[in-house]
Amino acid sequence: MIKKTSPSENEFDIPAKNCYRMVILGSTKVGKTALVSRFLNERFDDQYTPTIEDFHRKFYSIRGDVYQLDILDTSGNHPFPAMRRLSILTGDVFILVFSLDNKDSFQEVQRLKRQIFETKSCLKNKTKENVDVPLVICGNKCDREFYREVKQEEIEQLVHGEEQCAYFEISAKRNSNVDQMFHALFAMAKLPNEMSPDRHRKVSLQYCDVLHRKSLRNKKLKDGDAYGIVAPFARRPSVHSDLMYIKEKAVGGSQGKDRCVIC
Repeated sequence: MIKKTSPSENEFDIPAKNCYRMVILGSTKVGKTALVSRFLNERFDDQYTPTIEDFHRKFYSIRGDVYQLDILDTSGNHPFPAMRRLSILTGDVFILVFSLDNKDSFQEVQRLKRQIFETKSCLKNKTKENVDVPLVICGNKCDREFYREVKQEEIEQLVHGEEQCAYFEISAKRNSNVDQMFHALFAMAKLPNEMSPDRHRKVSLQYCDVLHRKSLRNKKLKDGDAYGIVAPFARRPSVHSDLMYIKEKAVGGSQGKDRCVIC
């Protein structure tokens, strides 16, 4: 029998190159948290609760390699501009969400896209036209076509000519196009496709041996398969940790601290 453990009892040394952060941005009530719930739990919650900022962490064992994906579900109100900027700086892949029945939320996505490219260009000392940022724009609530306020031509203009930017019309409620959207995002970021919700087996923390690459003692788990484990009680790293994360990503993880330690 495999002993049940918790993250506080283990440290998994994951190479910095295998540690990524996904940031979800958009106005209030557009379905950001519902999309995160689909990603982590394959569930949809009808009850709306305003998000201040939620942080999640998921571990993967994929073809013998171990990955860490942090998910930052941001507030639609962004009352602290400095924290919004820090969230963008620490992000490796982005999802911008608007509601197809809310024109204001689409205009907010337009602003956010510009802010992401401007912020990343400062970090990498490049012009915003030369910054590669894997980014997906999601028009949510496509199941409510009758109330549509955003025209297709406006959307096409926003993503036209952008190789690292894709657009999907989704429904977090009905789970329409959600998996396809994640496939495209991870492909643009050159991440394993097995990170997508429908491409790996979900296992509980008690099977954390798959992250240690130990021999699997349960016949239901096989070497070579892809596994995903959601970390319970994940906490947002401190500002200092985020600044170190930015520094490490800026140098490609080749200098200074060369491991991403999961506590």
